[in-house]
Amino acid sequence: MSVLRTPDERFENLPGFDFQPHYVELNDEDLGPLRVHYLDEGPAGGQVILCLHGEPTWCYLYRKMIPVLAAGGFRVLAPDLVGFGRSDKPSRRSDYSYEKHVTWMADWIRRMDLNGITLLGQDWGGLIGLRLLAENPDRFARFSLSNTGLPTGDHEVSEAFHRWQRFSQEDPEFDTGMIVNLFGHGDLTEQEMEAYRAPFPSQDYKAGARQFPVLVPIRPDDPASDANRRAWQTLAQWDKPALMCFSDADPIMRGGEKPFLKMVPGTRGQPHITLSGRHFIQEEDGENWAAAVVTWINGD
Repeated sequence: MSVLRTPDERFENLPGFDFQPHYVELNDEDLGPLRVHYLDEGPAGGQVILCLHGEPTWCYLYRKMIPVLAAGGFRVLAPDLVGFGRSDKPSRRSDYSYEKHVTWMADWIRRMDLNGITLLGQDWGGLIGLRLLAENPDRFARFSLSNTGLPTGDHEVSEAFHRWQRFSQEDPEFDTGMIVNLFGHGDLTEQEMEAYRAPFPSQDYKAGARQFPVLVPIRPDDPASDANRRAWQTLAQWDKPALMCFSDADPIMRGGEKPFLKMVPGTRGQPHITLSGRHFIQEEDGENWAAAVVTWINGD
């Protein structure tokens, strides 16, 4: 099979995850129909907050933030990227590219007819989300980032990232539950780690998760470098609000807010905060990120 679908029973009785699934079917010219899963919480008429996850997580990562954002009066949408969560999973690694992910999520936004979007992006949620914003700026009202970036390959990446990239390609198991726990403070329960394993019943389902680390542009001639440079040109003119909420102990992305604070006009005068935790900050300090976003948008 060229496209796999994780059985629904894998997602039953997950801790802290009492949300109803929703689906949109996209059409990929090479793969055919692709079903994309998303959560849709809060008032239907509220301003849209779009929560984009990264690698190798899924929308389960936002489970602690969604109630805070919804209680603030916002419509909270949290999709699973293609290849992750309850979304369909192309089985060949060659089916995945940075450009394809941007295209798939842009199609999803159009199908959902979303406007006035507040983007929350972390990890690949920023890499993909910022491209979406730069290529469709009229659909976005503001953005908030944590532990992410928009690399072009023009600057050397950290040794910590190189180690992660090697691990992702060489480790025979690539245990996604263990990975999320390892990049945090190591205090996830076994049930929570199982929730991060749930989308991947076998190695066959992990093509996207395996491929993502090698899609990060770390060379100037990477296939995605030019598009990311163009996105930075848009961000350099972005005067709508932009809020940085990076963490204090991320071994890979510590200090990653600095280019945005320097280059993006919309960051000036905003109530930026430093969150307490490591890479997957939604697990360790997500409620404070959500509360900061609610206060920021409402102007309290």
